[in-house]
Amino acid sequence: MNIYNKSQFKLILAIFILFILNKPIFADYSIGIGYKPKYPDNFQNFEYAHPYANKGGVIKLSAFGTFESLNPFLLKSLAPAGMNNLMFETLMERSLDEPSSSYGHIASGYKLSQDKMSVIYYIKDNAKFSNGDKISAQDVEFSFLTLISKYAHPQYKIYWSDIKSTQIIDSQTIKFLFKKKNPELHMIIGDIPIFSKKWFKNKKFNEVVLEHPIASGPYIIDKFEAGRFIEYKKNPKYWGEKESTRRGMFNFNKIIFKYYKDMTVALEAFKAGEYDYIFENHSKRWARDYNGPNFDNGIIIKTQLKHLNNAGIQGFIFNTRKKIFMNREVRKAITLAFDFNWSNKNLFYNQYKRCKSYFSNSELSAPIEPSNYELELARELSIPLKLVKAKDIGFIDNKKSSRDNLVEAKKIFDKLGWKVHDDILHDNNGNKIEFHFLLAQKGFERILAPFAINLKKLGIKLNYRTIDLSLYQRRVDSFDFDMMVMSYPQSQSPGNELFAMFHSSSANKKGSYNVGGIQDKNVDKLLERIVYSASREDMIKSAHLLDRLLWNEFYMLPNWFINEHRIAYFDKFKMPNNLPKYYEATDYILKTWAIK
Repeated sequence: MNIYNKSQFKLILAIFILFILNKPIFADYSIGIGYKPKYPDNFQNFEYAHPYANKGGVIKLSAFGTFESLNPFLLKSLAPAGMNNLMFETLMERSLDEPSSSYGHIASGYKLSQDKMSVIYYIKDNAKFSNGDKISAQDVEFSFLTLISKYAHPQYKIYWSDIKSTQIIDSQTIKFLFKKKNPELHMIIGDIPIFSKKWFKNKKFNEVVLEHPIASGPYIIDKFEAGRFIEYKKNPKYWGEKESTRRGMFNFNKIIFKYYKDMTVALEAFKAGEYDYIFENHSKRWARDYNGPNFDNGIIIKTQLKHLNNAGIQGFIFNTRKKIFMNREVRKAITLAFDFNWSNKNLFYNQYKRCKSYFSNSELSAPIEPSNYELELARELSIPLKLVKAKDIGFIDNKKSSRDNLVEAKKIFDKLGWKVHDDILHDNNGNKIEFHFLLAQKGFERILAPFAINLKKLGIKLNYRTIDLSLYQRRVDSFDFDMMVMSYPQSQSPGNELFAMFHSSSANKKGSYNVGGIQDKNVDKLLERIVYSASREDMIKSAHLLDRLLWNEFYMLPNWFINEHRIAYFDKFKMPNNLPKYYEATDYILKTWAIK
């Protein structure tokens, strides 16, 4: 006898079809740009995390400067250390041991349309905010629209500028429509940090300052005092504890950041046991100050962790909006006055390598001589071939002395018709040549001192002074500086973020990362080519030409990099057996370390 009659069968069939249409059974779980992702759909944990790590305990860290807001997405405020990674989560989770891969986290999967002009994301049914509310497609849409609004930092609008609109399909499904094809857009949509509208309490986003965020991350704020400390505690009802993208991660019950105004004071506090872990970016302190009984008897471990990060470039960036720095030859002459070899030996204890690229420590770094591909690409994009020349790195690679470089710099000024009177260099209009260097860390003053001496030999006066971090940030955001230290870290697969760094459209947007004011139509063409590259090979070779053009224009006086993370910690932690490849030290430690 049939269990079901015809009507029951139709009903069951209808329910089954509805299930098929509304569940992501044909969705993709992972994304790899230009290659197959490393981990299968059913992977248990990332290899750089230990699935059975101990849970519990406290880790204390230091932070420099101050904070004045609990909203990390605003232009005119400083948020506390750790907040982005500890409290906010994204649709997809980036892998730290692949160049450019993501795996479903808040999202169970995605589906890219055949014409690559839209993507659908499916939200997990069990994903929840810290207040217990289920994360919906409406929350995802609200977060995205808020971040690209006038109230948020402008970088977000630039980053997701190719998204045309959103469409809610159902409570757990959202569609993003694109303005044009972009090979990485479906992936970087997965980077949208998700938060609840209830965080706002009926305020405008830029008025949400000291309200505790309502997001989905593993931690919530326990207590804080603006500018002094912040304590995060593990959310006991954290939804993602058993997700493969979180297994063996975020193991501490409490994470505490204590703020210091002076890094020397902070180091002494660490040695005295006021906190547990320190990341060091100062070569002199690393070489001379990490010593004492606790180091000798193994209570404190001092070590260096290898990484394969694309180091990008750090340098002294010229504000090309300023008349003095509009001329490429002036920028080159000033660059020649910096003696890296002397500084590396006498100040840095030979710990650094000189940046020779905007993509240092990476296959994206251009060779000295242009390739045939670069020449063909230049013709295709109507970039004048006279610009596609050897990288001007003679001042780095040759054996010329600092004096030889100063002689060459003087020849450049002579050719411009600039003259020295009474030991002061003047331009053609009789204006004295001097400029100001904006600083937020006192440690850089010892680096600028010998640079200032060399500039003085050319008749140029360099003024520099360290100012309060909050004032420093406001001046940077409004481009109120002549020269400053700037770092452009890069990923293994750079994309839309390049527009914020180097595109003409971002040059005059307050808060833009294009702090140097680069406005070059040839650079713009190459940025478009890189972002919309059809293959990784095309992207790499296009990046070579971009690197060549940026480098040869001397927008930055190149600094240095190191391919290791210098850290010290009290011997109370256990780390996983495998290091990731591409990572920042503190983020990795907070994600994967545990108490012994």
